[in-house]
Amino acid sequence: MNLLIAQDHRFSRLPDGSVWTTLSCSRSFFERYLAVFTSVSVLARVEKTASVPETARRVDGEGVNVLPVVHYVGPKEYIRNFRRLRSDIRRAAKPEGAVILRASSQIGNALEPHLRSVGHPYGLEIVGDPYDTFSPGAVRHPLRPFFRWWFTRILRRQCARAAATAYVTAQALQKRYPPGPDKFTTHYSSIELHPEAFAPRPRPQPAPGRPLRILMVGTIQELYKAPDVLIRAFAMCRNRGLNAELVLAGGGRQMPMLKRLASEIGVSGCTHFLGPVPGGAPVREQLDAADLFVLPSRQEGLPRAVIEAMARALPCISTTVGGIPELLEPEYLVPPNEVEALADKIWSLATNPPRMESASARNLEKAKEYSEEILAKRRLAFYSHLRQLTAEWISAGKRRSIRARPVESMRPESPAGGPR
Repeated sequence: MNLLIAQDHRFSRLPDGSVWTTLSCSRSFFERYLAVFTSVSVLARVEKTASVPETARRVDGEGVNVLPVVHYVGPKEYIRNFRRLRSDIRRAAKPEGAVILRASSQIGNALEPHLRSVGHPYGLEIVGDPYDTFSPGAVRHPLRPFFRWWFTRILRRQCARAAATAYVTAQALQKRYPPGPDKFTTHYSSIELHPEAFAPRPRPQPAPGRPLRILMVGTIQELYKAPDVLIRAFAMCRNRGLNAELVLAGGGRQMPMLKRLASEIGVSGCTHFLGPVPGGAPVREQLDAADLFVLPSRQEGLPRAVIEAMARALPCISTTVGGIPELLEPEYLVPPNEVEALADKIWSLATNPPRMESASARNLEKAKEYSEEILAKRRLAFYSHLRQLTAEWISAGKRRSIRARPVESMRPESPAGGPR
């Protein structure tokens, strides 16, 4: 049985038809679904490009193909391309098999009414929260309050209607977006933590006499991860006398603005922008070189970056949004958008080596709860349940649609390849 996955991700398509990503969701990510399904079709934004960075990873391949819809970035382009997005989805995504919407997803939001109209069962993997996504500071758009209300309302309805739900949090997202009564539900993170992802032991206290290395890993395409808040808090710590440097690993269109901010407040010389860093060993190298991990997000489901940092035995500071309080204790959390509170938290931890050592040991132990061995069992149970429900729906003689076309078969002039 084929599985169609609808998600808000941006891929790049080369002239030869191959599809690549510089972020997560390469082919290795979709292999987990192939343990239950014979093939996977990924419905996502695809932009035509002549080349990709050396750090890019292939998405399509044996058992995995990509169904492209119009490429857009941000609320303005989403509104401008909405009609075309909906048309692309109707043309490209006509599922015969199972369907999973990775929510909250604008692509999933456009597909779900069509599934509902024919009674096609679908599963939800809730990986983010639109209420936090459109919180103040995360998105700068005059319709932000409306988006926050509207997309939160949509996700609640989808959870109530879904045949099965899987959350990245154990409790947080379930409270705001409860599943339908008597529906199959579980929880698991999207992260993959194999044995090599874990540090062999907790870290000792940072060596004195050298700058403390503070690291953040996350996209800066938008300001969801609040790198602007971190840069301001870092500057406050430097002004108090903290001998530290800040490293931001991740790329995106906000980088020029963030570099200007660092220059304006006098920390450009000790703030380093690495750009995109591939997952796996390259990210682990950055984590191992750091002393403290900080992610001051304005919105999250359950951040993989924090779990990866914990698995490398890094002390971590983050915010109270989404499922982050399920990972870190209150003494390592601050409210979102609170620059001074974040500066105080960084200062109090960075200047207390015994606390740094204690946080390292605690985080390493906590991260073991997210090992691949534990999470894989929950994922397989969810996939198997959805496959069974879909098979029953098909065998009952319900309406089915024609097979979706893979990206390689689409004509170069197809509008689904990218914005004009």
